[in-house]
Amino acid sequence: MPDPQTNAILDRVLAGARLTAGDCTELLESHDIAAIGAAADEIRQRRHPDNIVTYIIDRNINYTNVCNVVCTFCAFYRRPGAPDTYVRTMDEICEKIDETIALGGTGVLMQGGLHPDFGVEWYEDLLRTLSAKYPGFQLHCFSPPEIHNLHLISGLDYEPIMQRLKDAGLYSLPGGGAEILDDEVRKRVATKCTTDEWLDVMRAVHKVGLRSSATMMFGIGDRVEHRVRHLQRIRDLQDETGGFFAFIPWTFQRENTALGRKIKTEPTGIDYLKMLAVSVLFLDNIENFQSSWLTQGLRLGQVALRFGANDMGSIMIEENVVSAAGAHNRADEETLRYLISEAGFIPQQRDILYRHVNRESPEAAPAAAIA
Repeated sequence: MPDPQTNAILDRVLAGARLTAGDCTELLESHDIAAIGAAADEIRQRRHPDNIVTYIIDRNINYTNVCNVVCTFCAFYRRPGAPDTYVRTMDEICEKIDETIALGGTGVLMQGGLHPDFGVEWYEDLLRTLSAKYPGFQLHCFSPPEIHNLHLISGLDYEPIMQRLKDAGLYSLPGGGAEILDDEVRKRVATKCTTDEWLDVMRAVHKVGLRSSATMMFGIGDRVEHRVRHLQRIRDLQDETGGFFAFIPWTFQRENTALGRKIKTEPTGIDYLKMLAVSVLFLDNIENFQSSWLTQGLRLGQVALRFGANDMGSIMIEENVVSAAGAHNRADEETLRYLISEAGFIPQQRDILYRHVNRESPEAAPAAAIA
């Protein structure tokens, strides 16, 4: 049976009203998932009337797994001095970029652990070398915790760090390390940057003229009120700077993690779809919302396109962090195009900033093996 209170909120947002935090709470606590999803789908159609759903060809490159902080939700990091630590050589990174370009890729997402010995100069050298060798190739690199770590090592404020990295060739900044932007949650699961530090890094990113994505990882012991505060803080900063080009929510992957051994329940598919849809409705100042098929599986990732997502993300040539925690879904370009087409949309390759990439694209694939 339809929920009158939920419907009243949805009617207001569809009429152009901005949701309050209280409205957001009501929707996240509602079980009327069909109505919430339909409203998010309507908002998606208004924002993207061309019926196009995008995807990107890139890969994740983790330049090091050395990390000097402890996050109980992470199965990727290794403490300094551990026997299985690594730092990728420039030749290894270039080989991965060459493979990406050969597949039609336009950029890489490159991140690493919080290495205690890498100062700003190390990152500048990396960016300058890559941007000189691959002009026009988009270097979507690092994250607010990595920038905060640079601040601690160098003593420089966030804005000078970001200006130096931009001058060296940084194209944009991923929104990683957000998890839940509420310190009541963060202090229980990690020792890296606080909520305000994450937001301050992003403020500096946008101030120097770079853009970034924003993310949310939920299911780490957070409650509805924490998720609402997260969305409110993202929306407030976007009102201030306009620098976020996309929002990507996903659920905690618990395999091989210390936190996963403590948390006995995890978000369901309904929880994910509702969180995505409510994000679309609440974040009225962000244009793009990505389906997290990597964590949800390809089938639910496809369903997310009818719950407000207008992007299927990356074909994910390589991914090491989330997969270390148990997400083993994989897809090639043909599979993503097929899933998009079968959901009733036109598939379109994009770049980091969601600009269309026009090249000879494969036809929609026949039904492939879909995890």
